[in-house]
Amino acid sequence: MNAANARQGQMPGRSPAPRWRHPLAALFCLGLALTAAPQTGQSEEMSGKLGVELNKLEPATGGGCQAYFLFRNETGKSFEAFEMSLAVLDAKGVIDRLLTVDAAPLPVQRTTLKLFAIPELACDNISEILLHDMAACRPQNEGETDCFPFLALDSKASAALVR
Repeated sequence: MNAANARQGQMPGRSPAPRWRHPLAALFCLGLALTAAPQTGQSEEMSGKLGVELNKLEPATGGGCQAYFLFRNETGKSFEAFEMSLAVLDAKGVIDRLLTVDAAPLPVQRTTLKLFAIPELACDNISEILLHDMAACRPQNEGETDCFPFLALDSKASAALVR
Protein backbone atom coordinates (compact mmCIF):
# COMPACT_ATOMS: atom_id res chain seq x y z
CA MET A 1 0.00 0.00 0.00
CA ASN A 2 1.55 3.29 -1.00
CA ALA A 3 1.17 6.56 0.91
CA ALA A 4 -1.52 7.95 -1.44
CA ASN A 5 -3.64 4.83 -1.08
CA ALA A 6 -3.19 4.78 2.70
CA ARG A 7 -4.39 8.40 2.97
CA GLN A 8 -7.54 7.57 1.02
CA GLY A 9 -8.15 4.31 2.93
CA GLN A 10 -8.07 2.08 -0.14
CA MET A 11 -6.30 -1.11 -1.01
CA PRO A 12 -4.01 -1.28 -4.06
CA GLY A 13 -5.83 -2.26 -7.23
CA ARG A 14 -9.27 -1.33 -5.89
CA SER A 15 -11.33 1.71 -6.65
CA PRO A 16 -12.11 3.93 -3.69
CA ALA A 17 -15.30 3.23 -1.74
CA PRO A 18 -18.06 5.74 -2.47
CA ARG A 19 -18.37 8.43 0.16
CA TRP A 20 -21.41 10.55 0.82
CA ARG A 21 -20.50 14.20 0.60
CA HIS A 22 -23.62 15.11 2.54
CA PRO A 23 -24.60 12.83 5.46
CA LEU A 24 -28.18 14.18 5.33
CA ALA A 25 -28.49 12.96 1.73
CA ALA A 26 -27.59 9.44 2.92
CA LEU A 27 -30.25 9.59 5.65
CA PHE A 28 -32.82 10.88 3.18
CA CYS A 29 -32.11 7.99 0.79
CA LEU A 30 -32.35 5.48 3.66
CA GLY A 31 -35.69 6.97 4.69
CA LEU A 32 -37.03 6.67 1.15
CA ALA A 33 -35.93 3.06 0.97
CA LEU A 34 -37.63 2.19 4.26
CA THR A 35 -40.94 3.85 3.39
CA ALA A 36 -41.01 2.21 -0.04
CA ALA A 37 -40.45 -1.27 1.40
CA PRO A 38 -43.62 -3.35 1.75
CA GLN A 39 -44.80 -3.89 5.32
CA THR A 40 -45.48 -7.52 6.09
CA GLY A 41 -48.82 -8.34 7.61
CA GLN A 42 -50.42 -5.12 6.47
CA SER A 43 -52.81 -5.17 3.58
CA GLU A 44 -52.46 -2.00 1.55
CA GLU A 45 -55.65 -2.68 -0.40
CA MET A 46 -58.15 -2.53 2.48
CA SER A 47 -60.62 0.00 1.23
CA GLY A 48 -63.21 0.05 3.99
CA LYS A 49 -64.22 -1.19 7.41
CA LEU A 50 -65.16 -4.58 8.74
CA GLY A 51 -68.09 -3.96 11.03
CA VAL A 52 -68.63 -6.28 14.00
CA GLU A 53 -71.98 -5.69 15.68
CA LEU A 54 -73.34 -7.42 18.75
CA ASN A 55 -76.92 -7.36 17.50
CA LYS A 56 -78.74 -9.06 20.36
CA LEU A 57 -78.44 -11.36 23.34
CA GLU A 58 -81.12 -13.99 23.82
CA PRO A 59 -81.61 -16.64 26.52
CA ALA A 60 -80.57 -20.05 25.20
CA THR A 61 -82.70 -23.12 25.65
CA GLY A 62 -81.22 -25.10 28.49
CA GLY A 63 -79.59 -22.04 30.09
CA GLY A 64 -76.89 -19.64 29.13
CA CYS A 65 -77.06 -16.93 26.51
CA GLN A 66 -77.05 -16.85 22.72
CA ALA A 67 -75.12 -13.92 21.16
CA TYR A 68 -76.06 -12.76 17.66
CA PHE A 69 -73.25 -11.03 15.77
CA LEU A 70 -73.47 -9.27 12.41
CA PHE A 71 -70.28 -8.94 10.35
CA ARG A 72 -70.38 -6.28 7.61
CA ASN A 73 -67.38 -6.79 5.37
CA GLU A 74 -66.74 -3.63 3.35
CA THR A 75 -62.95 -4.10 3.12
CA GLY A 76 -62.86 -5.21 -0.50
CA LYS A 77 -61.51 -8.65 0.53
CA SER A 78 -62.95 -11.96 1.67
CA PHE A 79 -61.58 -13.42 4.91
CA GLU A 80 -60.74 -17.11 5.17
CA ALA A 81 -59.75 -16.75 8.83
CA PHE A 82 -61.36 -14.44 11.38
CA GLU A 83 -61.11 -15.62 14.97
CA MET A 84 -61.84 -13.31 17.88
CA SER A 85 -60.84 -13.75 21.50
CA LEU A 86 -63.52 -12.19 23.70
CA ALA A 87 -63.67 -11.45 27.41
CA VAL A 88 -67.23 -11.58 28.80
CA LEU A 89 -67.77 -9.26 31.77
CA ASP A 90 -70.55 -9.89 34.27
CA ALA A 91 -72.99 -7.31 35.66
CA LYS A 92 -70.35 -6.11 38.15
CA GLY A 93 -67.79 -5.54 35.38
CA VAL A 94 -65.69 -8.56 36.38
CA ILE A 95 -64.38 -10.90 33.69
CA ASP A 96 -66.49 -14.03 33.87
CA ARG A 97 -64.84 -15.98 31.06
CA LEU A 98 -62.81 -15.87 27.87
CA LEU A 99 -64.30 -17.14 24.63
CA THR A 100 -62.68 -17.72 21.26
CA VAL A 101 -65.14 -17.47 18.39
CA ASP A 102 -64.47 -18.33 14.77
CA ALA A 103 -66.52 -16.16 12.40
CA ALA A 104 -64.86 -17.24 9.13
CA PRO A 105 -65.49 -17.24 6.30
CA LEU A 106 -66.48 -13.60 5.80
CA PRO A 107 -67.30 -12.96 2.14
CA VAL A 108 -66.53 -9.58 0.57
CA GLN A 109 -69.33 -6.97 0.42
CA ARG A 110 -71.68 -9.13 2.48
CA THR A 111 -73.34 -8.99 5.85
CA THR A 112 -73.04 -12.30 7.69
CA LEU A 113 -74.95 -13.45 10.78
CA LYS A 114 -73.13 -15.67 13.28
CA LEU A 115 -74.53 -17.08 16.53
CA PHE A 116 -72.32 -17.93 19.50
CA ALA A 117 -73.30 -19.66 22.73
CA ILE A 118 -72.24 -18.25 26.08
CA PRO A 119 -72.97 -21.23 28.35
CA GLU A 120 -74.00 -20.99 32.00
CA LEU A 121 -74.31 -17.21 32.03
CA ALA A 122 -77.63 -15.38 31.88
CA CYS A 123 -77.89 -12.65 29.24
CA ASP A 124 -78.95 -10.04 31.82
CA ASN A 125 -75.75 -10.79 33.74
CA ILE A 126 -73.54 -9.68 30.81
CA SER A 127 -72.52 -6.01 31.00
CA GLU A 128 -69.81 -5.90 28.35
CA ILE A 129 -67.96 -8.01 25.81
CA LEU A 130 -64.35 -7.02 25.23
CA LEU A 131 -62.55 -7.87 21.99
CA HIS A 132 -59.09 -8.22 23.47
CA ASP A 133 -57.29 -10.17 20.74
CA MET A 134 -57.60 -11.46 17.20
CA ALA A 135 -56.42 -15.07 17.22
CA ALA A 136 -56.58 -15.15 13.40
CA CYS A 137 -57.23 -12.56 10.71
CA ARG A 138 -56.34 -13.59 7.19
CA PRO A 139 -57.75 -12.31 3.90
CA GLN A 140 -58.27 -15.02 1.30
CA ASN A 141 -55.01 -16.11 -0.39
CA GLU A 142 -52.92 -13.75 1.78
CA GLY A 143 -50.92 -13.87 4.99
CA GLU A 144 -52.05 -12.90 8.47
CA THR A 145 -52.83 -9.21 8.93
CA ASP A 146 -53.60 -6.86 11.82
CA CYS A 147 -57.39 -6.45 11.73
CA PHE A 148 -57.68 -3.87 14.51
CA PRO A 149 -57.07 -0.79 12.30
CA PHE A 150 -60.10 -1.49 10.07
CA LEU A 151 -62.52 -2.98 12.62
CA ALA A 152 -65.61 -0.98 13.57
CA LEU A 153 -67.35 -2.31 16.71
CA ASP A 154 -70.96 -1.61 17.65
CA SER A 155 -73.69 -3.04 19.84
CA LYS A 156 -77.47 -2.89 19.71
CA ALA A 157 -77.74 -5.26 22.66
CA SER A 158 -77.91 -4.34 26.33
CA ALA A 159 -74.19 -5.23 26.66
CA ALA A 160 -71.52 -3.08 25.06
CA LEU A 161 -68.97 -4.47 22.55
CA VAL A 162 -65.62 -2.73 23.06
CA ARG A 163 -61.88 -3.03 22.35
